[in-house]
Amino acid sequence: MEKQELLYHMAFRASGYSTSPIMFLQSKSLFQWRTLTLALASVALLSGCSVGKMFAGSDAQPEASSAGVTQSVQKKKLFGVLPVYRPDTQQGNFISKEQVAQLKVGMTPEQVRFLLGTPLLNDAFHAERWDYPFLLKRGDGTVTSSHVVVRFKEGRVASFEGADLPDEKEYLRLIAAPKK
Repeated sequence: MEKQELLYHMAFRASGYSTSPIMFLQSKSLFQWRTLTLALASVALLSGCSVGKMFAGSDAQPEASSAGVTQSVQKKKLFGVLPVYRPDTQQGNFISKEQVAQLKVGMTPEQVRFLLGTPLLNDAFHAERWDYPFLLKRGDGTVTSSHVVVRFKEGRVASFEGADLPDEKEYLRLIAAPKK
């Protein structure tokens, strides 16, 4: 007897009826229907706890790249066979090497906003710090992220940091790469 079938019979027996399921379904008692519905809902919820085991994927090791931080994430497959569709997701402002090269100490906030765009994170408690995080999640499981921080002092750029940013050609290659 399979696991699902066993769970069904256990739920049916737990409902307190000794007749067969077909005889039960032919009966007209509302109380019996409610009891069966409750028992089946309980079985469905309890069997849902094992849904995570239906997804099997390959273990992938993180990979570092010279362009931002790139790592490979597990590829998920439904029942170990069917691939699950995952769309590409881009969040934040993409900042390239070329843009950071144009950023200079002493620039005004308006100039920085024109060059890099509106900061994604503008903390009210640290108004002199602008954060530009970027995250690109590919449907194949590859994640690329970068982070640029610009600090101001007295209304001018005091410092900025952002290590190993990709150039615009590399970014276009990342987003336009064919699906694997």
